[in-house]
Amino acid sequence: MRSNDVIHFCPPARVVIGCGSRAQLPGLLQRLGYRRGVLVTDAYFTGHTPWVREYVQAAQACGIETVVYDGGMPDPTTTLCDAATRQLLEQLGQVRPDHVVALGGGSNIDLAKALCLTLVDGSPIKDFVGAMPQAPRCLPLVAVPTTAGTGSEATPGAILVDPENATKVAVMDNQLRPVIALIDPEFTYSCPPKVTADAGIDALTHAVESYLTLDCFEFDRQGNPDPGYSGRSTLTMSFAREAISLCARFLLRAYADGGDKEARIGMAYASHYAALSYGSSGLNAVHGIAYAVAGLTHKSHGSTNAVMLPYVLDELASVRRAEMLDVARIFGIDDADEDAAVGRLPMLVRDIVAKLGIPATLAEFGIGREQLPELLKDALQVTRLASAFPVADVPAAYARIIERAFEGRFLHEGALL
Repeated sequence: MRSNDVIHFCPPARVVIGCGSRAQLPGLLQRLGYRRGVLVTDAYFTGHTPWVREYVQAAQACGIETVVYDGGMPDPTTTLCDAATRQLLEQLGQVRPDHVVALGGGSNIDLAKALCLTLVDGSPIKDFVGAMPQAPRCLPLVAVPTTAGTGSEATPGAILVDPENATKVAVMDNQLRPVIALIDPEFTYSCPPKVTADAGIDALTHAVESYLTLDCFEFDRQGNPDPGYSGRSTLTMSFAREAISLCARFLLRAYADGGDKEARIGMAYASHYAALSYGSSGLNAVHGIAYAVAGLTHKSHGSTNAVMLPYVLDELASVRRAEMLDVARIFGIDDADEDAAVGRLPMLVRDIVAKLGIPATLAEFGIGREQLPELLKDALQVTRLASAFPVADVPAAYARIIERAFEGRFLHEGALL
């Protein structure tokens, strides 16, 4: 406990975790009084798995009718959301759903969150972009993730691409947090290695970044009585630390052997615990710069986080020394010299990134040195994340991070473990 913590913590109303737990969902929804739902997923899950069919049939046996929308796509757009809204409202007729179920990765859950808003009265999703002075009317969301990484089942926002200017926009309010987060690790057993790597490093990034982010008593809530993010506290840090520990034990194992059920289960827990941390504390420079990297390279979210994470850690060594020492010890760095242990942590993380088959420098990502000024400018424009970076001079820190990430060097060079 810290006596000056100012905590605003908004987890899902119900969290269900366990192998085979998906079988509990229809009965739980029945008990809560839900009777007509929309299931948001994509064509892979309807065409190549039995999960959608099994759910619809089990829900029907519980008196719950379900309309399936399987048009989900990676990086959903505002245009996709509006088209899905029109299609679903036409299909539903005069009857409105009383809940939405999201099945899939972060993209499907983001789309479902947006549809929770637009299906109320058919409004375009752009009406909800930016700050909302009043809590919006929205349908209750049930999130069922199939990857172990994004943590969207515990967060207040949805990220969509606006095709008019090719930028990502955020739709954010605590009303969008799922009423049920159901994490069944068995969904992740069939994830291929690349998806496992991308999702797993995303979970580790969420955990580490939220463990080191701006404190809640320094966080600018801008007068919002119900902020989506509000800085780290001892509560969020406890979830982050457990998530880091699980990632240290199971991330590389899950990647190396998809049949390692213990590792799969461990990463499912790690992903959700990390989400419980960053879903209230928020994130900062890793994601802020990674968004800009993605804009230039169109690489996956997990890999763009991965390439930046070691160099952001390197920059934070002087302002988050105690916490980084803690993380170093979790990862087995046992140097008696504490400064040496802290200095070795970014290099160990870079080594993990390489073992996951992800490029470890911006140059390897195909970014040229002449693009670095543009990258810096774009990263700093993500002000929500830049303002949460706990350093005195954020622009200068971002510039150093980007330069080192391009060259693949650290302030304190040393041998990798």
